[in-house]
Amino acid sequence: MAIVTTTSRGQVTLRKEILQHVGVKPGEKLEIELLPGGEFRGRAVRRIGTISDFAGCLADKTNGIKLTIEEMNDAIADAAIEEFMAGVQR
Repeated sequence: MAIVTTTSRGQVTLRKEILQHVGVKPGEKLEIELLPGGEFRGRAVRRIGTISDFAGCLADKTNGIKLTIEEMNDAIADAAIEEFMAGVQR
């Protein structure tokens, strides 16, 4: 069990081992749930990404190749047929 001290402003500094235990890095947030009997429970806030966060995540990872939706669909269909045929030949 870890013991922490409050400041005159009501702030608490959590020890490094506590933050590491819950997986919180500098700048990240903790969620505190107030429980009956003067207790509380804290946990790391896990950010759920948005579509905006996802957009562009593959930029510069295509070796300069750009495909149309039709070309992607054809490649997927070709791979599915190839996988199916491999299974039939087993």
